[in-house]
Amino acid sequence: MSLQRRHLPDLRVLQTFEQAARHGNFTRAAEELALTQSAVSRQIRELEEQIGKPLFERAPGRVVLTRAGEDLLPEAQRLLRLAERALRHAGAGGAQETVLSINALPTFAARWLMPRLPGYLAQHPGLRIDLSTRKGVFDFNDSPCDLAIHYGQPNWPGGICSYLCSEIMVPVIGGGAPQFPSAPAELAPLPRIHLSERPGLWPDWFAHHGVAVERAGEGHWVDQISLAIEAVKAGMGCALLPRYLIERELADGLLRVALDAPYSTEKAYYLVTPEGRSEQVAAFRDWLIGEVSFRPLAD
Repeated sequence: MSLQRRHLPDLRVLQTFEQAARHGNFTRAAEELALTQSAVSRQIRELEEQIGKPLFERAPGRVVLTRAGEDLLPEAQRLLRLAERALRHAGAGGAQETVLSINALPTFAARWLMPRLPGYLAQHPGLRIDLSTRKGVFDFNDSPCDLAIHYGQPNWPGGICSYLCSEIMVPVIGGGAPQFPSAPAELAPLPRIHLSERPGLWPDWFAHHGVAVERAGEGHWVDQISLAIEAVKAGMGCALLPRYLIERELADGLLRVALDAPYSTEKAYYLVTPEGRSEQVAAFRDWLIGEVSFRPLAD
């Protein structure tokens, strides 16, 4: 084993390779790493000699990954992420401190989880949080975390999914709107805000409430829930939003639920733990479920 480890590349060399691949230029990589261009070239040459294959094709003003370079890049990035995480967690603090790695969607993390975390941390003073907001399903081996808060279906290779809550959307308008509709059909003439990743949301809502609307997709389109919230606050129209993501705006009167006509989607939120590690996060998982039970996301 020691003989093999002597042939492992220095992480700094892998970092140089990753930067050169990302920039497509040795000079720009050198500037970011505070190295000389010749030092970058030397490190790349040493890595190529160790692998036995060229990693870049040199061209005037730029470099392009070879097939071997393309194969190495994701593995180098994974190793760098693992090393960064290991050092960050090792330096978390005193001997009695532990680190809990959590992944959640950005809007959920910012609007629901973050306001509640201080209360949990107050009960667990030796805990440090490492929060990431990577989207979609990922490999826990490539991007390790202790718990992921997943939106969608309960499918996650290498993970154990536990139901957290369903997603119930409500029609929301700006708090300064002069009047409020009294029936679902009265929302049809209003301008609508759509989420580009979920084009069927408004048509499904109207159909669920028995309202026939021509061109239900008319209106404005945004690609993030946070932008939809801002669009409604600005008076651009009405949006279908999960109430739990707009608690602050509802409390401040900046947004109002236009109509008590909720719609439950087919997707839900799940807590996902890597196989074999579920006991490490039992307390945090129970706390999350308790928060949802105490203050349901669907309310």
